[in-house]
Amino acid sequence: MIYLVEDDESIRELVVYTLNSQGMEAEGFEVPSAFWKAVEKRVPDLVLLDIMLPEEDGLEILKKLRKRNDTRQLPIAMLTAKGSEYDTVKGLDSGADDYIPKPFRMMELVSRVKALLRRAGHIEEEEQDYTLGCLAVSRQRHQVKVDGEEIVLTLKEFEMLLLLISNPGIVFTRAQLLDKIWGYQFDGESRTVDVHIRTLRQKLGKAGQYIETVRGMGYKIGGAS
Repeated sequence: MIYLVEDDESIRELVVYTLNSQGMEAEGFEVPSAFWKAVEKRVPDLVLLDIMLPEEDGLEILKKLRKRNDTRQLPIAMLTAKGSEYDTVKGLDSGADDYIPKPFRMMELVSRVKALLRRAGHIEEEEQDYTLGCLAVSRQRHQVKVDGEEIVLTLKEFEMLLLLISNPGIVFTRAQLLDKIWGYQFDGESRTVDVHIRTLRQKLGKAGQYIETVRGMGYKIGGAS
């Protein structure tokens, strides 16, 4: 089940209709209060959140969802007319897994939703741990530690870190990271990858230095410099 909180009726109905037509169960809510009532009855598999909402700001809803035990790991994508880098960083810092500025193409939205659902699926993963200096990453436990202290990452941040550390020395371009982590093609304009790398480095603290920028190419962890 996918929940959409969007006060614009035309957008809400179009998104819900499109997701349903693609075989995904979806329900839309005009106001946050209706959304919260639905969450108490059934926790969804994914939430699409507008930022500018009546009653309660979308970012506040995001923060509350991240504090609840039953929705802490819930994939959440922000749908908003605000497309500045500041707003993107603010949303990502608050725990959003993706940020989709309006106007968006419906098939692009579907692609991103499917990518989020696929990466949040309950597929058994192989037990594998990775370590580099003070950094430790567990694939199966979805756990990251720096000097033994657990670091809380969003789903996208974890997937990106896991991809890099499980392929030491391999340089991934922005286009490759978008394709592998978000599931859609690079359009030459998106700064999604750079924003995520920046917030990931900040959260990792001193271990953030392990994520290397390869000028003119992309990013890597480990291997020869």
